[in-house]
Amino acid sequence: MSLLLLVVSALHILILILLFVATLDKSWWTLPGKESLNLWYDCTWNNDTKTWACSNVSENGWLKAVQILMVLSLILCCLSFILFMFQLYTMRRGGLFYATGLCQLCTSVAVFTGALIYAIHADEILAKHPRGGSFGYCFALAWVAFPLALVSGIIYIHLRKRE
Repeated sequence: MSLLLLVVSALHILILILLFVATLDKSWWTLPGKESLNLWYDCTWNNDTKTWACSNVSENGWLKAVQILMVLSLILCCLSFILFMFQLYTMRRGGLFYATGLCQLCTSVAVFTGALIYAIHADEILAKHPRGGSFGYCFALAWVAFPLALVSGIIYIHLRKRE
């Protein structure tokens, strides 16, 4: 049982790390000149002044939705980890981790929806930038976090506390 708890906890921490990097790092979109854009600021390299020029991201409603969903997924994932620890030490023998599993399933839905909105509406979100480029590693990390959170939620729902 302790090995299973260790694996589940490690998986949860891995998902948290993936979500933090995907939400806060700067590579949701990679421009042709090796410059990256994130969810919060548009920073591009200015060759004339040899400095970074940063501005707020566009006021696009789709991008705001992605920002909200990614932050929501982080909050839900942190909440489910806290719930898991609380339930682990206070729940009676034989109890199931339904609340933790439900929070993790909601995390996976939030990540999935945010990444899907970004994928579908990338042209609208990036309208003021030059054409070309590709999705960055943060976008890929969000897609990796989705199935892991889904599996984690299912595991929590079926996990039963034993002594």
